[in-house]
Amino acid sequence: MTAPLHEPTTETDPNATGGPAAGSGAEKVEGRSLKQIAWSRLKQDKVALTGGIVVLLLIAVAVFAPLIVSLLGHPPNDFHQDKLDPLTNLPTGSLGGISSDFLFGVEPNKGRDVFSRIVYGARISLLVAFLAALVAVVLGTLFGIVAGYFGGWIDAVISRVMDVLLSFPQLLFIISLVSVLPDDLLGLTGSGVRIAVLVAVIGFFGWPYVGRIVRGQTLSLREREYVEAARSLGGGRGHILFRELLPNLVAPITVYATLMIPTNILTEAALSFLGAGVRPPTASWGGMLRDALETYEHDPMFMVFPGVTIFITVLAFNLFGDGLRDALDPKGTR
Repeated sequence: MTAPLHEPTTETDPNATGGPAAGSGAEKVEGRSLKQIAWSRLKQDKVALTGGIVVLLLIAVAVFAPLIVSLLGHPPNDFHQDKLDPLTNLPTGSLGGISSDFLFGVEPNKGRDVFSRIVYGARISLLVAFLAALVAVVLGTLFGIVAGYFGGWIDAVISRVMDVLLSFPQLLFIISLVSVLPDDLLGLTGSGVRIAVLVAVIGFFGWPYVGRIVRGQTLSLREREYVEAARSLGGGRGHILFRELLPNLVAPITVYATLMIPTNILTEAALSFLGAGVRPPTASWGGMLRDALETYEHDPMFMVFPGVTIFITVLAFNLFGDGLRDALDPKGTR
């Protein structure tokens, strides 16, 4: 009879002579889940945590924009002509009219509260960025996992479609599409039509990036032992795709989604800057930069605030996404 691999443990009286002293020895070893390991790695990355905190603050600003503006600003579309010089239509006072009533000053020519429009502009940028990323992730995950698992002609067709979409001029297509859109579409009016189109087009042209990553990961996972075991036990294709493969793809999909959001923010800002974004007078960061072109030489602060806001937002998402990637990749090194 062979000896057991581990000696059986016996309970001893810690007060008895010769017994183990309290706190002398062995501590209980507890296993940690992948989520706990990832969180432990992420907590050590102070830069990523800082980016995550800024992201949460920006989301809170977008959600509670009406409350923030009611406490610290003025309605975003109200004109304050009394804050403008009647001869030049530039803000009175220094630094674009910054004061305790107008924290970021007022717009040249119109006199609208810049702070309020920055806050409400966060709603547009984050709404378009998150929804477009969601569309891209859903489509990219679906087509990527199907192409990687089935292979053959299915993989070839989906891969060629991805190549075509990746080479398509996205900005030019959106500008052309917006120019022929009606003011009312599917029950939406005004800026609602523009937002829906931006979400749909940015998400549609963004899914091939996710699809390529998911396809590559699926190609490496489909031959793993647990997939073969599920197949030998009679698991259907749907079970293998969505119960075996998909849970192991959550980490790379999550990381890429966080890195896609800042790209979508820049795309929305660029389209608004070019006049293909939301309709005035709806506040948007790109639209504010476009308006600032006329007066930046005399009032540079009107360009500084939306520009710095876009920079901080994109930087925060990128820092958080990089840290999340390192935390979820156990083989990654700093």
